[in-house]
Amino acid sequence: MIKNLIRGAAALSLALTPLALPSAATAAPATPAGARVLNLADAVGQVPLADESRAGYQRESFKHWNRGLDLADGCNTRNEVLLAEAVEVPTVAAGCKLSGGLWKSYYDGQEVNDPAKLDIDHMVPLAEAWDSGASAWTAARREAYANDQDAATSLVAVTARSNRSKSDQDPAEWMPPLPDAHCRYVSEWVATKLRWGLTADQDEADALSVYAEACETTVVHYTPAP
Repeated sequence: MIKNLIRGAAALSLALTPLALPSAATAAPATPAGARVLNLADAVGQVPLADESRAGYQRESFKHWNRGLDLADGCNTRNEVLLAEAVEVPTVAAGCKLSGGLWKSYYDGQEVNDPAKLDIDHMVPLAEAWDSGASAWTAARREAYANDQDAATSLVAVTARSNRSKSDQDPAEWMPPLPDAHCRYVSEWVATKLRWGLTADQDEADALSVYAEACETTVVHYTPAP
């Protein structure tokens, strides 16, 4: 698998659209207190290496979707993410029922105008988070992880088809079908792992390193979770 990644990453390196480091002539945007900015290779190197274990995992161990960030808007986390990521804002009826609107799923480049056809993907899937350290967390911290809207990279609205193809796989096993999404995807995966202090197993770390080489100008932005 890693050999295939090396060949694929090399072939894609010219086609990928990375998040470039700001030039000296361009002022960098203000970042939140405690925010970290690293190039992708350095960020990958900061993800701790550890074996994974799924012993005891249950999806119900991560309470979601909860009432969201705005307790007064009547929307749960799923709908708040849909509203935040909409290219064209949907109509919001009583009970935060959404209709219409437009979204672009960056995993596959598809445009979607029916919110029911979108999934909210946990960038690092719940099972993978469990394997990587969340098994030792309190229930409250797992709920915070599963509903994390304080980092734009933690939750993402994508086509149901692409999300279900991904399932609980890490980047050694699955990457978005759209090659231009790969640098962004790896940077957001690593940002989420660092934000929540999660580990990577050897195959995952090797795959991330391969993509870091191909995405040499990509940067990772993250703020450690409380």
